[in-house]
Amino acid sequence: MPRYGGLECSWLGYATIRIEGGDTVVYLDPGRYGVLDDYVEAAAEPASGSADDPADRSDGPATTLGDGDVVCVTHDHHYDSDGIRRVARDDATVVLFEGINTHRIGRDVERPASLPYEVRTVDDEADIAVGEAIVRTTAAYNLPDGPRSDADGVPYHPEGFGCGYQVTLEGTSVYWPGDTDVLDGHQHLDVDVFCPPIGGGLTMDRHEAADLAEALDPGLVVPVHYDTFETIEADAGAFARDLRDRGIRVELDG
Repeated sequence: MPRYGGLECSWLGYATIRIEGGDTVVYLDPGRYGVLDDYVEAAAEPASGSADDPADRSDGPATTLGDGDVVCVTHDHHYDSDGIRRVARDDATVVLFEGINTHRIGRDVERPASLPYEVRTVDDEADIAVGEAIVRTTAAYNLPDGPRSDADGVPYHPEGFGCGYQVTLEGTSVYWPGDTDVLDGHQHLDVDVFCPPIGGGLTMDRHEAADLAEALDPGLVVPVHYDTFETIEADAGAFARDLRDRGIRVELDG
């Protein structure tokens, strides 16, 4: 499990990231495509030291779901109300991008108002305290007429459709830029742990993510959002070698 500055930062699959620092656990974009299925539900957690203890799992981090104090969601594509319910504590706060619209989502999801949690909405320039976490947002979108656009030049993720999250716990920041191209301003952020999407197709690819990582010069890079389906397949090993050649610490997780 990748660790940096007192934090544990794990990629659980697709866009799901789990951050733990001090007494606080934060999840980013939990769920979809069965990425949570290999993790232990809190209600079903076996006794410590048993053969089925999650600490002994070899197929993922030692993670027991249902411990999330804060759950953040970037946009429609990653809004999964079942995933939120699986990772969140009863007293969790859910932070949603204000543009999330369940009427546009072609999946069976609950409306945010139906979730049994405190729900806070943010735009793409937010800077808020949520319990012990500082949550900041950045713009996340594909550039018009760029490589992540349809035949008419319309971006798959247009401006205003979503956000990225920079979460600070225990004085250490973790940045998940969301489903986005590399944008002006990204390179000026102060980031300790960088979790870039590397799958290309719908977001920056591994080459663009590596260049951005070099510009940011974080203490640790944990790539995410790749290999879940064909469109976002990527050579994570090549990405890791590229960053190590540049003197940047990278860990592949998941």
